[in-house]
Amino acid sequence: MSPTTSPTTSYERDAIARMAGYVPGEQPARTVVAKLNTNENPYPPCQAVMDALRSIDGHALRRYPSAMADGFRAEAARLHGVTPDHVIATNGGDELLRLAITTFLEPGGPLGIAEPGYSLYPVLAAVNDSPLARVPLADDWALPAGIAERWNAAGARLAMLVNPHAPSGRLTPVAEIAAVARAFDGVLLLDEAYVDFIDPARGYDSTPLVRELPNVLLLRTMSKGYSLAGLRFAYGIGAPALVAPMLTKSKDSYNVDAVAQALATASLRHRDEAARTWDAVRAERGRVRSVLVQRGYEVPESETNFLLATVPGGDARAIYRALADAGIYVRWFDQDRLRDKLRISIGTPEENDALLTALDAMA
Repeated sequence: MSPTTSPTTSYERDAIARMAGYVPGEQPARTVVAKLNTNENPYPPCQAVMDALRSIDGHALRRYPSAMADGFRAEAARLHGVTPDHVIATNGGDELLRLAITTFLEPGGPLGIAEPGYSLYPVLAAVNDSPLARVPLADDWALPAGIAERWNAAGARLAMLVNPHAPSGRLTPVAEIAAVARAFDGVLLLDEAYVDFIDPARGYDSTPLVRELPNVLLLRTMSKGYSLAGLRFAYGIGAPALVAPMLTKSKDSYNVDAVAQALATASLRHRDEAARTWDAVRAERGRVRSVLVQRGYEVPESETNFLLATVPGGDARAIYRALADAGIYVRWFDQDRLRDKLRISIGTPEENDALLTALDAMA
């Protein structure tokens, strides 16, 4: 061993040494009655996806995949009424978040966020040694007035908003998002991981923003609505001038593999089949919310595949642990404004019934 080193010598950057890593939802190895903690779609992907998987031969694996995921980008562009140069494919939504930071945020530059939000945003900011321009959401989880101006005052050149919001499920109308983007001096990344579960009657469609505004980047994922969380595939939609540097400079050379490209493309082509699962989730979301409210929980309306339930009496952590002991997994956050709440993913009717029965037994 070199005399200048020791077993405790650390080679981490200071920013990495100081930070705490992201804590993902538990993937339990023991018997599971209901896994309602990571916002997965409770239904499998459509048959066309499984057929595409079986059709892949060895030659597709020995060769490098399309570096730009051209086939998928063409399919996504067709679906959203844009051209392929508006689209970038990524290894899960988290890669798009990281690419946005790498591409649009100087090392050490502030990142604008609304709190609470997706807990990965601060982790990625810390990796970039970037301070956070934090703006708290209103009591009803709405965007506060002047949020863009506060980010501007902090010097943020990139901001991230999740819509529908996580973990509350609240949907911000497109007009409000557009107003924020117009007032913001940097790139606004709109994280729409849960967009597929919005009630169609709401008429929500943010894609016109990427044609009207040069600083809006949309994040879409195949993990939730398309039941492909295990595949790790997502995509971004934005003005070509936003997409081009990520596509040709910042991303890994072959960032999405051949299997993922084939299955994700098949999913988009058969979107109507996936949409049946969204209908089922929405129906169960309404039923579970109604029962929880009847039981005394405070549960705001949600446009996602989860509910945020305030526990009567406030001891959410104890209920979270008791449910886990019974093989029922939900999410509890040790975070301001969330400690008295449980985030509950919507499962199958049988899983949801198991949850409700267990909660009744604890009452």
